Amino acid sequence: MADISNTEKFQLHVPTLEELCDVLQGGLRSNFADVQVSVVECPDLTKEPFTFPVKGLCGNPRITDVGGVPYLVPLVQRHKEYNMNTVSKEVELPGAFMLGAGAVPSRIFGMNAELMPLVLTEAEGRPAVNSSRFSSINPADGQCLQERYSDKYPDCSFGLLGNLYACEGKPGKVIEVRAKMRTGQESFVAALRKTLQGHYPDKTVALGGTFIIQKGKVKIHIMPREFSVCPLDTDDDVNNWLKYFEVSAPLICLSVLVSRDPGLDLRVEHTHCFSHHGEGGHYHIDTTPDTVEYLGYFMPAEFIYRIDRPTETHVIGRD
Repeated sequence: MADISNTEKFQLHVPTLEELCDVLQGGLRSNFADVQVSVVECPDLTKEPFTFPVKGLCGNPRITDVGGVPYLVPLVQRHKEYNMNTVSKEVELPGAFMLGAGAVPSRIFGMNAELMPLVLTEAEGRPAVNSSRFSSINPADGQCLQERYSDKYPDCSFGLLGNLYACEGKPGKVIEVRAKMRTGQESFVAALRKTLQGHYPDKTVALGGTFIIQKGKVKIHIMPREFSVCPLDTDDDVNNWLKYFEVSAPLICLSVLVSRDPGLDLRVEHTHCFSHHGEGGHYHIDTTPDTVEYLGYFMPAEFIYRIDRPTETHVIGRD
């Protein structure tokens, strides 16, 4: 297990939802032909297509960056393993609902895979509810194999790295983002993040939440089941090791993004996706800009918690 005793806490800038709507509405227009951003009641996330273990995204919202890519490349550090229930206490929200992007615990799984975390962590008198999915390379045909975590294992662990949004899972007001027809070069997540970065150049604003890719196709990657035995020293090394796929909507995405790194060695954006048709992994960008449609629900985080920050770091493999 990893040592998580040295957690760093940073207070984020939290604009009003109404202000964020105006900022995102203006900024996203440079990347999408049709943009509508508004404040709405969060839809019931326990229902299709989300199937989350909680109803909403509200209640003491915060994000955490756990571990990091330096624990995966150039060579894997297998002992870096974390538990969602422990992390919820580290972010000072025991019993939190957490979503985001990470890697499976290879010690438990016996392999490497992409993790789509969806966990209502344990609280007094209530066991954890793990609705996470994971995607691996199917050894039978080399294609994407998506499975439910709880169908295989009873715990709530993850390995190496994780970017998580945590909250109480309550209903409430959230930011709804609708975007169609991509006209720019940025992905949906990058467009959100760079809009915030441009409007708040001297402040750090973070969003967490979920979005559905309703129409179109998307480029994703899935890590191989076996870690690389050769050091992955460059982005090209990492890209050649990863397996890339084009997958189809509808896709449910779990996303964490930060407008700028305030000096915590953050991964400033990380999004994983899953589906009800067996495809999922690490989201990069849509491949059908003329027809793509996004529908997202987000909340600004109040704090970021940097857990087990690597002492030896680099910027390789953070796309």
